[in-house]
Amino acid sequence: MEPLIVFLALFGTVFGIAYVFLTTRNKERLALIEKGVDASLFATKGVKFSIAKFILNIALLFMGIGTGVFIGNYLAISLRMDEDVLIPSMLFIFGGLGLVVGFFITRSLEKSEE
Repeated sequence: MEPLIVFLALFGTVFGIAYVFLTTRNKERLALIEKGVDASLFATKGVKFSIAKFILNIALLFMGIGTGVFIGNYLAISLRMDEDVLIPSMLFIFGGLGLVVGFFITRSLEKSEE
């Protein structure tokens, strides 16, 4: 019963956020159109989505998570610390480091494309 409640709460939260975002964006655009603002304002400018960069970031995240589990387990064994605390902390630290490395690699790739 509890997993069903958690699933419904999670689904409701995601749906609520998406609904509020989309309706607010629609209302803002309609208000701008009524005021006579040029429609080219709505055209998205920026970096296009690249599946290669996405896969690179996901791969670096998973590599960081794997390294975090390995280092956390190693430290738990060698320092005889509680692995229930050490492994998740290393998992988040190295997962975050993987995302930071992915950000810098992606940024350098975008600069080299220009």
